[in-house]
Amino acid sequence: MTESASLDFRRVTDVEQVRQLLLDVHVEVRGDFGLLAQPFQHVDRFNERLSGYAARPGWEAVLGHVKGEAVGYAFGVPLAPTTRWWASMANPLPEDFTMETGTRTLALNEILVRKPWRGTGIARRIHDELISGRAEERVALLVNPKHGDGKLKAVYEGWGYGQIGTQQPFPDSPVYDVMMRSL
Repeated sequence: MTESASLDFRRVTDVEQVRQLLLDVHVEVRGDFGLLAQPFQHVDRFNERLSGYAARPGWEAVLGHVKGEAVGYAFGVPLAPTTRWWASMANPLPEDFTMETGTRTLALNEILVRKPWRGTGIARRIHDELISGRAEERVALLVNPKHGDGKLKAVYEGWGYGQIGTQQPFPDSPVYDVMMRSL
């Protein structure tokens, strides 16, 4: 589909308004890539993580719609001073780099686009809408470098992200590349 020009956005700060939609899109997209059999990607585990992210102050989601149909979403949350985000780094970063204030770093927790709209620029537009007007100085995300034979990581690099390390945030998660860019 090339209807990205008619993309409308909906910002949401109450996960209960969109929880089922986020779960449905997760199942659809992760299923497209054959990932749902992995315990970490199972819908119940995703729902647990979603609850944890959304319980933190400042959580926000942006949903993209084309002609009223949800085509994708992104969500994130500012890292609090007590965050454990940096604790899982394979090689620790300097303390002045990992010190969080609640307004320093936005963690981009998830960005998914349904199959008919992939490759149309919608993911970038949803991403840009989520980070637009944010108070944070920078945004960080985790990407599985093996996903898509590195193509997904290359997309993020094209959006201005650079790798700053690796981490495994959960015992059952993959080892991710940690990427960051300024806002």
